[in-house]
Amino acid sequence: MIKHALSAHRANDFSAWYQELITAADLAEDSGVRGCMIMRPWGYGIWERIQYLLDQKIKETGHENCYFPLFIPLSYFAKEAEHVDGFAKEMAVVTHHRLKGGEDGLAVDPDAKLEEPLVVRPTSETVIGTAFSRWLQSWRDLPLMYNQWANVVRWEMRTRMFLRTSEFLWQEGHTAHADKEGAMEETLKILELYRSFSEDCLAMPVITGEKTEDERFPGADATYSIEAMMQDGKALQAGTSHYLGQNFSKAQNIRYQDKEGEFQFAHTTSWGASTRLIGGVIMTHGDDDGLRVPPLIAPQQIVIIPMLRDKPEDAPILEYCDTIAAQLRTHSPFGEKLRVIVDRKGAKAQNKRWSWVRKGAPLILEIGGRDVEGGNISLIDRSHLYNENGKIAFQSMPQQEFIDNATDRLEAIQEALYSEAKVRLDDNIHRHVTDFSELEEFFAKSNKNPGWLEVQWGKPSGEALDKVVERLKKLKLTIRNAPQNADAADGPCIFTGENAVERILIGRSY
Repeated sequence: MIKHALSAHRANDFSAWYQELITAADLAEDSGVRGCMIMRPWGYGIWERIQYLLDQKIKETGHENCYFPLFIPLSYFAKEAEHVDGFAKEMAVVTHHRLKGGEDGLAVDPDAKLEEPLVVRPTSETVIGTAFSRWLQSWRDLPLMYNQWANVVRWEMRTRMFLRTSEFLWQEGHTAHADKEGAMEETLKILELYRSFSEDCLAMPVITGEKTEDERFPGADATYSIEAMMQDGKALQAGTSHYLGQNFSKAQNIRYQDKEGEFQFAHTTSWGASTRLIGGVIMTHGDDDGLRVPPLIAPQQIVIIPMLRDKPEDAPILEYCDTIAAQLRTHSPFGEKLRVIVDRKGAKAQNKRWSWVRKGAPLILEIGGRDVEGGNISLIDRSHLYNENGKIAFQSMPQQEFIDNATDRLEAIQEALYSEAKVRLDDNIHRHVTDFSELEEFFAKSNKNPGWLEVQWGKPSGEALDKVVERLKKLKLTIRNAPQNADAADGPCIFTGENAVERILIGRSY
């Protein structure tokens, strides 16, 4: 039996395993404010890598970064009724601007009430739309293409670190276009950008598709998503791209003068991805010993652990480690300088090793006096921690051999993590169900989540759609999206019996 680094195991209690991993891997901790977290350096380092790589892709498609205020006047939201209704229960509102001391300590000063309440940013369509109405004058100004990296607040009743927090970090893109064709092209371009980023950088395979009417972003004409499958079979919505039509333009007077001198309302889009991606990485790649970080987003790709004894003979070991690190830093896997750290802490080498195993550093080197004498290194590949005998799979080799092949090793780890997750995704999308009773049986057959169903869908709306949503809700199920690459519908809708027009994915989700 292997004694794993975590006491909670995925197969026994996935939720407990997830929470323990976040602590054990030094990713985040409670902040003292319900629903808010402190991101520790390793967790924030992963976010910095995500931000850096995703920001590059966004800028390559012609978008510019800017920043808008955290506080939004309540009157801005009043212009877009459907949008406000979708977020009303999640809004945090500032009503006063001062505290005062008293016999019972600090309290809100009733004389410091704001003339107009301020909403703490839940999303920025309203404030950015107001700016667009000033910036857009002529067809020559189009398209407007902007992105911001920011924090947002959506007051959550049931919170879980990285997945559903009251405050989280994200990027949100906002664009305005002359017509529907241009806006839809942008919406789908960003959907593809999110797909490629998730798969190429996070090693997290996803299904792209359009959300059903009940799952659309409040105020949007169409919403598209990338859906990832976690190891417990649940879905994670990892990014969304919305075509907003002219709904926000008409509410906020975002219009332009066309070539004929006539005024037209712009067609707008918005799209976003957040620190929820880190939760996706945890639940896609983590194991019972902690996290496994894909090399592209690892803050440190190679960790070198000198086996120190607080004696004079430590000096040549440290010098040997520093020399290896310096040579490695001249390499460029994935087109960037290799990120290497020498862990010089005075702790025992075994304790340092397990700390980095739990954090999920892709490659871990241990170097002692004998390694220095022989010109060797001892290596752990975090993606394959154990050998067939259940022992840590240490690999010994000449240091130059490792240095020469370090780039190939990291690229192989990135590919292996993706392939492992892709097989799991493909194997757990099932297409055999043709009526609702079979759907009920499929999801009731065990306490574990058996994956997703792809079923035929007739696009019911109104009361008919409400009934479908209610039936699924009783089973704790949701419609994830209508996959772009699904086969054409060729039978009846499993909910209404009418001719289906597309196929949809159904599953349990985070």
